Amino acid sequence: MNNGHPIIQIRDLRKVYHVGKVEVLALRGLDMDVQPGEFLSIVGPSGSGKSTLFHIIGGLTPPTSGSVRVADRELVEMTEAGRTRLRKETVAFVFQKFNLLPNLTARDNIAVARYLSGKDRKPDPQFGEVLKLLRIEDRLDHKPSALSGGEQQRVAIARAIVNQPAILLADEPTGNLDTQNSETVLSLLRDLNKRLGQTVLMITHNPEAAAYGHRTLHMRDGQIVA
Repeated sequence: MNNGHPIIQIRDLRKVYHVGKVEVLALRGLDMDVQPGEFLSIVGPSGSGKSTLFHIIGGLTPPTSGSVRVADRELVEMTEAGRTRLRKETVAFVFQKFNLLPNLTARDNIAVARYLSGKDRKPDPQFGEVLKLLRIEDRLDHKPSALSGGEQQRVAIARAIVNQPAILLADEPTGNLDTQNSETVLSLLRDLNKRLGQTVLMITHNPEAAAYGHRTLHMRDGQIVA
């Protein structure tokens, strides 16, 4: 883990949603630094602002005010096209729901991510080693309906990292998995972080899952409290 210049640097981040005439303050002056190669867990109750924070870092939602620098790019100043480019080149997501295309095989689900990035359909030769680590190399010609929940999440992880993003955002990645598959997926995220050097941010409500990271931040009411 690099302890130099942060890959994510957030200062006085605020996000306001408008529900009718009511203002809802989702993030309240949040400050945070994340180092390159760090595996950071973020925990907090529902409504604490965790998902809003992730959506801003990933370029899915623009911040209301403050500074959000991701890989030396200021998101507050980005256009929608710029945020789209950020998602193509720098940031990838793994969600609680696997979001695999049901009519495509695992192989084609991964290939779609490669194609949408504007790169060629063939991943880096080293990606074969990643597939072995994920233990899905013999499941690539199966459609999602023929895969277990754990296998589907591993395909979703492969799809997320096929373009070698600098940052992987995992939002409750084990929320739909049983204990055994949860431990498998968390161990794989830790191994991929160590092997590929990708920065991993993971939202979880589970303290045992959070322990797989290098450190844990606790959120409440739109702020980091510990």
